[in-house]
Parts: sequence; C-alpha cells; structure tokens
Amino acid sequence: MMQMALRSLASKAVRSSSSSRVLSTNTRYNLIKSIHSTPVTPEPCIDKLTGPRVHIAHHARLFMPPLHNSEETSLASTLAALLPALCFGLSLTPVLADDASTEVTATDSIGLQKIEDGSVVSNIHTSKWRVFTDSGRDLFFQGKLEDAERLFIGALEEARQGFGERDPHVASACNNLAELYRVKKAFDKAEPLYLEAINILEESYGLEDIRVGAALHNLGQFYLVQKKLDGASACYERALKIKRRVLGEAHADYAETMYHLGKVLHLQGKGKDAEALIKDSIRILEEGGQGESFLCMRRLQYLVQIYINSSNLTGAVDMQRKILHTMEVSKGWESLETVIAAERLALILESAGSLTEAKLLLQRCLDSRRKLLRDDNIQIAANMLHMARVELLLCSQTRGNISEATAVVDNTKHLLGNAIRIARQALDKLIKQGANSKSNQLSKTDTYSERTALLILLQALNALSQLEVTKAELHEPVEKETLRYPEAEKALLDCISAYKQYGIQRSLYNFGDIKGEYLSCLKHLSVLLTHSDSNGLKQSGRPSLQEVLNEIKRVEGGPSSSMPNKKP
Repeated sequence: MMQMALRSLASKAVRSSSSSRVLSTNTRYNLIKSIHSTPVTPEPCIDKLTGPRVHIAHHARLFMPPLHNSEETSLASTLAALLPALCFGLSLTPVLADDASTEVTATDSIGLQKIEDGSVVSNIHTSKWRVFTDSGRDLFFQGKLEDAERLFIGALEEARQGFGERDPHVASACNNLAELYRVKKAFDKAEPLYLEAINILEESYGLEDIRVGAALHNLGQFYLVQKKLDGASACYERALKIKRRVLGEAHADYAETMYHLGKVLHLQGKGKDAEALIKDSIRILEEGGQGESFLCMRRLQYLVQIYINSSNLTGAVDMQRKILHTMEVSKGWESLETVIAAERLALILESAGSLTEAKLLLQRCLDSRRKLLRDDNIQIAANMLHMARVELLLCSQTRGNISEATAVVDNTKHLLGNAIRIARQALDKLIKQGANSKSNQLSKTDTYSERTALLILLQALNALSQLEVTKAELHEPVEKETLRYPEAEKALLDCISAYKQYGIQRSLYNFGDIKGEYLSCLKHLSVLLTHSDSNGLKQSGRPSLQEVLNEIKRVEGGPSSSMPNKKP
C-alpha cells in the first residue's frame, strides 16, 4: 500500500500545475560561456531554527521537527518555522540552485508532539529520536555522511515507533535522510523519502498547508538537480500557489520559489517566462529592503546570463552595470566581489564591441587586485589575459597607424608574458605542494586551482601566437605569402608542451575547457604549418602538418597515432 501511495503521489506531483501557469515561449537554451574569475562561494546556509548560521561542508537544509499544536497560536508565529527550503552550493554549471534560502527565525521544537486527545507522546523512542536527529545533523554539517546516515536511519525508526507511522515527526526524519541521500547522489533512495514526507504532511495539515508548500519546494530542488524539469516545474508551481495564498506576494520565501521556477523555465527554453519570474523575484527582494543582499545579487547575475544566452548584450550590460553600482556603493573597490563584478561587465562590453571602456574597466580591476592580492595570485594572471585580449582587438583597429599599433602590440606582449609566468609559477607550486602531501590524491580545491592555472596558461600562449602573427604582418612590408611566423609557431609548441606536462601528467586533460583550448592551439598550428609547407618555409625540428592533423583527430576521438614530443 505504501508503494502504491508513493507512486500515486509522484504521478500527482508531475501532473500538478497551477491554474495560472505562465505561457510557454520557444527559446533555445545554450550553456553560458564561462567567464574566468575566481568564484565567490556563498555563505553556507544550513540553519538550526534557533541560533546563528553555521559554516558547514555541505550546502543543504534539513527539516526540523514540526511545531507543537499549542505553539501554533498565530499565522505569523508559524510561517517562519516551516519546513525550510533547500540551499545548494555553487556549481560549474548554472543548473543548480545556487543561492541562499529564506532565513528561519522561529523557535525550534523541543521534540514533543501533542496528539488529539491532549496527551503527550514521550517515551524512550522519542528521546532516542531527538538524540539521533541532533547528532546526525551535527555530523552532516561536518561532512561525515556515513556516520550521519546511520543516525538518520535510526532517527526515522525511532520516530515511527515513538510517534506513529503517520506523524509529522516521521516526515521530518524522512526529509533529513532524503537530504543526505541527495548529497550522496543516491537519488533512488531519496525520492521515496521525499514523497513519504509530503504524503504525511498532507494528511496531517491539509493539501494547502505552508509546510506542504515548503516540502514541495524541496522536492522540486531534488528534481532540478537531476534535470527532471517537468517534475521540478510541477512541484514549484504547486508550492508557489500555496505560498502565495499563505505568505502573500511580498514575502521573500514566495520570491524564492518564484526564482527557482524561473530557472526551470529557462532550462526548458521558455526564456521570456523565466525572465519575467526572475525579475519579479528580484523586485520583491528590493522592495523588502534586500536589494543589496547576496540573494539579490545572485539572481541579478543569473538574469545577466539569460540575456547573454539570448544575445541580448544591451540587457546584459545594463543589468551588470546595476550589479556593479550596488557593489560599489555597498562594498567599494576594496572588495574582490566588486572587482569581479566589474570584470564581468568588462567582458560583456568586450563582446558588445565597447573595447575602450572594457580596457579602462579591466585596468581598474588590475589596479585593485594588485592592492588586495599578492603579485603572483592567479586572479592577476587572469586579469592580464583579459586585458591582452582586448588589446589584441584594439590592435586590429589601429593598424593604419604603425607607431600606435606597435605600442599596443608591445603592451599586449608584456601582459601575456606576465600572465604566462604567473600561471606557470602557480602550477609548479601546486605540483610541489602535492608532492609533499601525505596523500597522493588531489583535493577538489587543488584540482580546480590547477585546472584554472593551466587554462590561463594555454589561453595566454594561444593569444601570444596570434599576437606574433599580428606583429610579423605589421612590421614586414612584404606579401603575406612570403612571411614566416617562427615566434607564433614557438608559442603554440609551448602550448602543446604545457598541455602534455601539466594536463596529461596531472590528469587534467579530460576537462572540456582544457581539451578545447588544446584543440584550438593545434588547429592554429596546423594553419601556420600549412602556410609554411605551401611556401617552402618549413623548418626542421617542428612537427609535420600530418602529425598535427593526426593529433587533432586523436583528441576529437578519431583513430590516429599520438604526436611525438618534439621540442622547438
């Protein structure tokens, strides 16, 4: 019977939809081109209902025990003590919900649940339930998932024996265990627990109770992680309807569900509808005095990404200017968050063709970073790489003036040289640290740092090759067919060597961005070698064109032999 009920509830969640479902719009969703900058990780936001935020290893929220009936004396006192919504950490993709959730401020239950006849359930099982729940939650916060799992399983069994199979305390225990399984990606174990929790809450409080709405929001998050967009949309729409009725349209928790529904619609290709919902969620935060909050900034940034996806660079620039203005007022240029916001604006301006403004903004970012960071920080290398790319574009506009173009080329080469030096130093330092570590396995942080440094190194060498081509064409008053590009070839061969030295040896070669930059390098080299071969300019010590083409096929997945390790 339980399995039948769970299947029925799952089917209902997917089919359910609000009567005010937004109209669909056919827009194609594309992954946003990543803008390099050191990510700003949001403050973890697993809260106990009583007390301050705690810094934890995993970004998620756990259900807390439901309130006593006697505590539900007013609507205001119960709204904040509801089953809290999920909060996920940052990801390399925009799919996951990555902003903090609504604050929970009401008093935590002490673990006793009054029942209809007025008696109080209090026995050895309820005592164990409380101990297992608190201890499991603490272990979960510490990232000790195996130990936490055993305690949460125990808490669920004690809740069933102490309170009864259909008691809201059982729903609380189900959700705690489901959240743990979600973090462990044991999705097949998590879903029945989420559904059971919702089923119990609906029986206990009714279909339109706010606790049911919060639990549906959580289930929506669970489906969103797995890209089950129809299920996520149905859960969010029903949760939104409940929250609108109970909380009102000015409540931040209502805005939160609206925002996440907007993200689902965006992933479904319904760009206009997604934009409208996310804008409304931002407006609610701003009108509630949270316009400078981290939540609001994250939602504005997501809206910028939507505009970039739809090639609406004007909208993206305007929204990013708004973000930067808010950061300047609230934090000033002494904050790296402001610098990163400015850098993002500069890159959008670059795409929009506003090169001079982009250059000035990137220079200000570099000046601020030099005051805030060490000279060998990888963020400075990334900043220099961005500036060099803008200079390359400006150089193409100044070729009519040789002296001005030469100055731009020299400045660009200086920036790229420094970016290459810093990136190499960072990689060598990380490798040395790994060699001195007791564990041979890299941490996720170290892997990300190595990946970032290698990507910057490859991109800088690739850009240096393009610069050398530009320089040769600028200073040689001869036909392009007779030009030689030895320095450009050398930069690309250095790029290949760096990929083999750091990418292959450090097992970074399978990351899409690393492989993509390596392929770009190989293709640029093939163009130069084709030019050299067709004009009899081939030099010894270089790989042949066929060897490079074979390597391109190999990286792209075709059969070939590996390119030999020839040094320039």
